[in-house]
Amino acid sequence: MRLALALGERNLGLTWPNPSVGAVVVGLADGQPVVIAQGATQVGGRPHAERVALAAAGERARGATLYVSLEPCSHHGRTPPCADAVIESGITRVVSAVEDPDPRVAGVGHARLREAGTDVVVGCLRREALRAHRGHITRVTKARPAVTVKLARTTEGFAGSRTGARLMITGEAANARVHLMRAHADAVMVGVGTVLADDPLLTVRLPGLESRSPVRIVIDSHLRTPPTSRLVAGAGEVPTWIVTTTGASVEVEKNLVERGAQVLRVASDEAGRVALSEALRLLGSRGLTRVFCEGGPELADALAQADLIDDLILVTGRSARGEGDVPALGPALQDRMDDLLLAADEQAGKDLFMFWEKP
Repeated sequence: MRLALALGERNLGLTWPNPSVGAVVVGLADGQPVVIAQGATQVGGRPHAERVALAAAGERARGATLYVSLEPCSHHGRTPPCADAVIESGITRVVSAVEDPDPRVAGVGHARLREAGTDVVVGCLRREALRAHRGHITRVTKARPAVTVKLARTTEGFAGSRTGARLMITGEAANARVHLMRAHADAVMVGVGTVLADDPLLTVRLPGLESRSPVRIVIDSHLRTPPTSRLVAGAGEVPTWIVTTTGASVEVEKNLVERGAQVLRVASDEAGRVALSEALRLLGSRGLTRVFCEGGPELADALAQADLIDDLILVTGRSARGEGDVPALGPALQDRMDDLLLAADEQAGKDLFMFWEKP
């Protein structure tokens, strides 16, 4: 099952709106278990992991065990149900990590397998599978993508400075780790303040992974994103969505759209800013399951206030020790920290990653 989970995690960010599932077919050779075939959900969400693994196994699947990180689907979409394919393959035992909460499945896949005489075991590495499939689960249960907020801070707890140049808080190893996180997200999101201050690219710039740059999203209540920004300039190569309010300028929208960006409108909150709950529901309706927020303390605090943070990554860097005066954690996020559990920590060079998640 750990192999199945690892296979699925490789394609995170490439399969939305479908979950990225891993599957492993295990048989016996001289009385010892051996891996016969393996598969993962392919780019664009089809074919599913089970079909990839079963196709590779062929006749060797008969009498074997299938390990799969999410319940096999039981509904007809662009392809017939995976549960039917498992039955037809001759697999005699299925070990599934977790039930799929999608109402089109929700236990029906497991039930169909059992009705066909297949031995079904559910719950192997359930906690790890829930974490791996958090984006899919959040989308089908809450109608929005899961949100991971990443914040870099100095050893004194500051994310930036109100005056002067941008703080370079983390080192090369930590920055590369963040780029890998981008590669596994469906979208990377910032606020317009980050665009105005830093003019970021928000692409994946790891050798060999450049093509895995996710959708880029800007939360921009009044369409202040400059048409000359690097995000807009590269919108023809990497999809760039600017989320604004219904009252934002139509003329400015036309200018941005002509340059390749997409402008999405949602209702505004009481302060006249993008209603973040509405924005995330819109992103969910477009198929996004995992959003990686790199928007800085202001956007992070607004997401915390709306209770929209599912995972928090705090990166403490040593490169800007003694500098900065903008706290990384705003008041709302500080209050929400009590709702999060520290799941893991990881050293990258001289910098420390701490991974917090909703239980």
